Amino acid sequence: MFLWTAFTIGLLGSLHCIGMCGPIALSLPYGGAGRLAAAGNGLLYNLGRTFTYVLIGSLFGLLGKGIFLAGYQSALSISMGVLMLILAFFSTDLESRVARLSFLQKPLFRLKSALGNLIRAKSHTSFLGIGMLNGLLPCGLVYMAVVGAVSTGSVWKGAAYMGLFGLGTIPLMLFTSLAGNWIGVQVRRRIRAVLPFMLALIAVLLIFRGLNFDLPRGLELWEDAADVPMCH
Repeated sequence: MFLWTAFTIGLLGSLHCIGMCGPIALSLPYGGAGRLAAAGNGLLYNLGRTFTYVLIGSLFGLLGKGIFLAGYQSALSISMGVLMLILAFFSTDLESRVARLSFLQKPLFRLKSALGNLIRAKSHTSFLGIGMLNGLLPCGLVYMAVVGAVSTGSVWKGAAYMGLFGLGTIPLMLFTSLAGNWIGVQVRRRIRAVLPFMLALIAVLLIFRGLNFDLPRGLELWEDAADVPMCH
């Protein structure tokens, strides 16, 4: 899976992040901190989110690795591409659907309570903790990035994929947390309308990768074939 797609999803999808995580970003306890201190605290918050995404990516990358070792790499890539197409065009309000799952009610309540406590703490370390916990909240965009992490079939590539996704969301999220809700609703809707088409492109890449997975990508196969002993 091309790692650059992760950063693209994060960058273009960060408008979605403003809608979902914006209230948390806007409630960060900056207090009377100066601009430089506020920017540093805001960066800590966003790095905390990214750190959680890296952990998630490593776990799902491990899952993908197991599937790859089982010999289902082509099927995995194709199925992940199809799933991303479904998520891009047919899912609506995915976060609310996940949050309504009965077995997640208590964990989400505890998570939100912990977030509230950290927001009230108003310390430098609390910004990092808020970001780390924020990364665990239900988010459809994160789920789409997870699809890409699984398709890498590697622990470190899965971690890198989610890390790049998190880095892509930082510029707009950091600006929003410092400058406030500066983008109008209509502008958000117009830009977010482009997101499904971008995700569809990535889905097509995944499907194409799956269909061509067994094709040689270098000269190693042909070099090895030349050394095969021949019977005469």
